[in-house]
Amino acid sequence: MSTVNIDRLLKRVQKPTRYCGGELNSVVKDPASVKIRYAFAFPDTYEVGMSHLGIKILYHCLNLRPDVYCERVFAPWIDMEEEMRREGVELFSIETRTPIREFDFLGVTLQYEMSYTNILNMLDLAGIPLRSRDRGEDCPFVNAGGPCAYNPEPLADIFDFFTMGEGEEVIGELMDAYNEWKAEGGKRIDYLKKIAKIEGIYVPYLYDVEYNGDGTLKSMTPNCPEAKPRVRKRIIEKLDEVAFPDKFIVPFMDIVHDRVSLEVFRGCIRGCRFCQAGMIYRPVREKSPDRLVRDAVSLIGSTGYEELSLSSLSTSDYTRFAELADRLLEFTEKEKVSLSLPSLRVDNFGLGLMERVQKVRKSGLTFAPEAGSQRMRNVINKNVTEDDLMHSVGLAFDGGWITVKLYFMIGLPYETDDDIAGIARLAEKVVERYYSSEKTNKRRAPSVNISVAGFVPKPFTPFQWAEQNSPDTLRRKQRLLKDEIHNRHIKYSYHQSDVSVLEGVFARGDRRLGDVLVRAFELGCKLDGWSECFDMEKWRRAFLDCGVDMDFYTRERGADELFPWDFVDVGVTKEFLAAENERASRAETTPNCRQKCSNCGAAALCEGGRCSVYTEESSLNAVRKMREQ
Repeated sequence: MSTVNIDRLLKRVQKPTRYCGGELNSVVKDPASVKIRYAFAFPDTYEVGMSHLGIKILYHCLNLRPDVYCERVFAPWIDMEEEMRREGVELFSIETRTPIREFDFLGVTLQYEMSYTNILNMLDLAGIPLRSRDRGEDCPFVNAGGPCAYNPEPLADIFDFFTMGEGEEVIGELMDAYNEWKAEGGKRIDYLKKIAKIEGIYVPYLYDVEYNGDGTLKSMTPNCPEAKPRVRKRIIEKLDEVAFPDKFIVPFMDIVHDRVSLEVFRGCIRGCRFCQAGMIYRPVREKSPDRLVRDAVSLIGSTGYEELSLSSLSTSDYTRFAELADRLLEFTEKEKVSLSLPSLRVDNFGLGLMERVQKVRKSGLTFAPEAGSQRMRNVINKNVTEDDLMHSVGLAFDGGWITVKLYFMIGLPYETDDDIAGIARLAEKVVERYYSSEKTNKRRAPSVNISVAGFVPKPFTPFQWAEQNSPDTLRRKQRLLKDEIHNRHIKYSYHQSDVSVLEGVFARGDRRLGDVLVRAFELGCKLDGWSECFDMEKWRRAFLDCGVDMDFYTRERGADELFPWDFVDVGVTKEFLAAENERASRAETTPNCRQKCSNCGAAALCEGGRCSVYTEESSLNAVRKMREQ
């Protein structure tokens, strides 16, 4: 084993604690005592990656095994990369400063399409060939998971294999298979064929793709018996029984989310039609209050953090929320720890709870109406009304809050300019609600911050067929909204339109984008999620050099078109998504799962074919709906 001496480099970079390691609760093992060394990579900076709950969970799961040592690696910032390349220092792990190319596995979590060039840059820094076909027998297996892995095709040439779904159990199966393969003395391809038999594992090399004359996908077929025609995602059905860390690593520097995060449940009952997470993480599975309180007490005690955050897609939809909140508040108030609830909905906001939650530290409140008109909220199936929003912000203003942040999207399917202008009108009504209250202090001015993102169509959503707005169209809509805002108490921010469109291209892309990605990296693209680093001109040149039309990937998709991700079984069926898209075109809403089962298909992933929100009545309704269709 070799180690990297980086001390001389740390003196010359802006934030050396990104790279030095040795944090409280980091795992220390003797590398010589383990059989498998696993480098877990987050393809962004340390402060972003260390805020991610998933890496903490899998780091814990792997290091529970005595035969595995899991270490961390992050994308270096520009100054550190320059020093590393100047000094000939390869990418290294945080814990032992071992070159990444000496590990058995390099696992990458795919959270955001704009991190893809970072992955190539990290491979290059590590001395690992960018394309899987060029890796020799002594190279680590490069694998990926996470939400973006549900359409792995733009990265099919880069990764040796992908994990579809939740990783706590399957990661152990991969390690067991590796030990067996090593004992057998097999070749690299033998391991890939071996794990292709494991549910949830996709090995791109074992599949052939063909395209039609118009560029659409014609077929995707396995080229060996080990590969499955459809790859079914993995889920953990009983969350109370799965491993969860009792300690979090405590960084020496501030990170994006510097606190304890508790995962309350997985999945979502709501069915917002733009939301990929709400579909791919179905069905809903909850942890018990007993388990959550026990984890909270343990993590606060082992880290010394003074903030506890509840993590889920919609925390207030937790069925035992009142009980959990009371028990956690009893603990946090006593320990002077603040409790954060970042995923409350407009239609179930309660002032009493928020006053208790923010007793330790009072901050602004965030709501997500997503659209400015009721018609558009129906289109996206948000199932909240203007009255819901006015009621919630009214409670907040009456309770002493003066800062409110509102999230919206533009570029949605079936959108009109009047829907966009409605965002400004809604924000104006929020300001008016502040001044109409008898309980607010009129000498303090309210601050209503509206943040607007460009809509990105994602796989496994009802809008996966939709056309994506061009950068010019998005910019026109951004200007339109800006011109509609006349109140000085409203602050307006928006995302770069070029970034949104590029994100959409890779979200719904195919294998042909692999060449574009490599070319963009060769031209200098990296850290594309950071505005100071993003360069759209380089990306345009990469598409041009590879002869790939970006507009092909932002177009409206045909009703019967075969998608690059159709081979992945996430539970939710394509038929259900198509029906939801049709309802969206008529601005019709669909009830949430607890009100009525819509037969999305996710229950098939559960034992007995029943998800946690199943009832006999909802099942009968689903059967009746199928017969009607």
